[in-house]
Amino acid sequence: MTDILVPHGQWEADQDAALATWLYGDGETVQEGVTVAEIMVEKTSFEIPAPASGTLSIAVEEDAIVAPGQVLGSIR
Repeated sequence: MTDILVPHGQWEADQDAALATWLYGDGETVQEGVTVAEIMVEKTSFEIPAPASGTLSIAVEEDAIVAPGQVLGSIR
């Protein structure tokens, strides 16, 4: 199992972000490198790529506030 993490160091001050959307549903198969989610920081979106290929397991729902380094879900 590989965790999907909120990146850190990509925007100023490593502030909290909002999980804007999941592009795949829980239980769907994804390929490594495809964008699986988007987060928003001060009107700027950042894409979250799948760190591995496999089945997506969502841990955080859309519109949640997330912190840098937080686990959003995993790939099994």
